[in-house]
Amino acid sequence: MQTATNYQFGRVIGALLIREMITRYGRTPGGYVWAVIEPAGMIFLFALAFSQFIHTPPLGSSFILFYATGYLPFHAYSEVAGSTSHAIAFNRQLMQLPRVRPLDAIIARYLLSLLTLIVVIFLIFAVMLLILGEDVTFSPAPLLLALMAASFLGLGVGTLNTVLFHFVPIWERVWPIINRPLLLISGVFYMVDSLPGRVGKIIAWNPLVHVIGEARLAFYPAYRGDEIHMIYVFAIAVGLFLTGAFLLLRHASLFVDAT
Repeated sequence: MQTATNYQFGRVIGALLIREMITRYGRTPGGYVWAVIEPAGMIFLFALAFSQFIHTPPLGSSFILFYATGYLPFHAYSEVAGSTSHAIAFNRQLMQLPRVRPLDAIIARYLLSLLTLIVVIFLIFAVMLLILGEDVTFSPAPLLLALMAASFLGLGVGTLNTVLFHFVPIWERVWPIINRPLLLISGVFYMVDSLPGRVGKIIAWNPLVHVIGEARLAFYPAYRGDEIHMIYVFAIAVGLFLTGAFLLLRHASLFVDAT
């Protein structure tokens, strides 16, 4: 019985994944190419802008590599949070099917975003290191851990936002305003441990600071990262996801009936 249930769940997730791939990437000119061009373009612009008035990056000698290690983990969080937040609204008609549950749509979007981001981000770093020709000691494990943490944090935020968007409609407009400053207070453009003591401690409450710090460990062996606490990040991510999932399961009929 349990095997049949798992098989049914896998089929539902697989079908939703294929639908998401077709609708998100199959109908757009260039498809997956834009998934690479967008973050790569942002990194290039950041590096070009900051290199005009900062002589050397806080770590290493390459501006573009430093900002890539900060922006790409942030991009992973933002992409997953945004896509999962609207998963149910996008698949509203499918919610009428008896085997499709609201949480299935969120998980399918999360898996597609995660797999796409891992391929895209590793590809960007590979091309970047090849073009720069720098002698960089690359350790994939910290980068993969950072991407998993960023994506799971995005999943937690997106799952909870799905519920909040439904019960508090104005939150859908308020959230982007609250979320936008995260790019400036997550350590994308600077090292948090270089800030004055009190400021650094306050910013360190932002879990994305730890995610970005972990990603930089993959490229900068001299960076100790004593302020990084990944357990803290996963604890917040799990708490947000479980809260959102509980509310979704408790009020599943409301999301199914709201067509």
